[in-house]
Amino acid sequence: MDQPHAFETLAIHAGQAPDQTTGAVVPPIHQTSTYQQDAVGRLRGGYDYSRAGNPTRTALEECLAALESGTCATSYASGLAAEDTAVRAVCAPGDHVVIPDDAYGGSLRLFRKVLAGWGLSYTPVPLRDLDAVRAAVRPETRLIWCETPTNPLLGVNDIAALAGIAHEAGALLAVDNTFASPYLQQPLTLGADLVMHSTTKYIGGHSDVIGGAVVVRDEELGEKIRFHQFAVGAIPGPFDAWLTLRGVKTLGVRMDRHCDNAERVAAMLAQHPRVTQVLYPGLPGHPGHEVAVKQMRRFGGMVSFRLAGGERGALDVCERTRLFTLAESLGGVESLIEHPARMTHASAAGTPLEVPADLVRISVGIENADDLIADLAQALS
Repeated sequence: MDQPHAFETLAIHAGQAPDQTTGAVVPPIHQTSTYQQDAVGRLRGGYDYSRAGNPTRTALEECLAALESGTCATSYASGLAAEDTAVRAVCAPGDHVVIPDDAYGGSLRLFRKVLAGWGLSYTPVPLRDLDAVRAAVRPETRLIWCETPTNPLLGVNDIAALAGIAHEAGALLAVDNTFASPYLQQPLTLGADLVMHSTTKYIGGHSDVIGGAVVVRDEELGEKIRFHQFAVGAIPGPFDAWLTLRGVKTLGVRMDRHCDNAERVAAMLAQHPRVTQVLYPGLPGHPGHEVAVKQMRRFGGMVSFRLAGGERGALDVCERTRLFTLAESLGGVESLIEHPARMTHASAAGTPLEVPADLVRISVGIENADDLIADLAQALS
């Protein structure tokens, strides 16, 4: 489609022209593993085998590239598959990566128990401390891996500043943009080289599909990552790609509602006597608030908070909600609540990246905000 267009328009139209054969407004699910060739090596439509390419997956990838202002997107069977492919595509054994000291537990597990065995070293650093980042960079540093906002501590990191440090050192900057989504933040426009998503979360938006994606702006880098996608084959099936593409159409309107609700929930929690700290970038007292204002459209739908009473107090709240469902994951239309130390970040236990036991993380959905606040109030009572 012709550029430029606003985000909401791209979400509905980029990569999603009506089907040329039937005129179907919604691109069909191409549920096939292989494709007839007109002659040996002469492909009909450019497809030969669905590990290499599938029209439904192509539609999703074209849409994601447009939403992130990139040139190339590749999609995967999960967010961690996307992360693993992105790291291996730009790094080699013997290279070094700087990672956040409050990284997602699954990312830490990947670096610590998989990539380290492959020969990759890593250093956890508070990415908000730019001097500490500079000090951690080595001659063999190939990549700075950034999350912003971070999971589950909602830390905010300056993408443009980190890109400057990475590029000065001859390294690349990768940003996990899952918590923000491309509607709220576009790291490639701020200098990042790679953007990763767990499309399971806000992009899919309905807790009914697992997936991941990597988006880049450099075409040569995009070709390298696409080759890794083809060679490794951790791709989504056509139906998964179709479900994700269906979800992305409403990303803008959903994110506005997520943000509306999260702002009200965070304000309520900040006034509650049992809550000792609220971690939400939209609060003026948040240490990353000014950076968030600079690089985000709004502040997202994720809120974490710490409770008086330690771990027992946190567990009690998690188990007493009625509308907030006790479950892992995030970014769906329904509100979720979890205890990171025992659930999503259990793999960080006993490491410097261990999360506080009194921490609760909530994914604020798009239900009525008054109902959500009342549910939290009764759980905290």
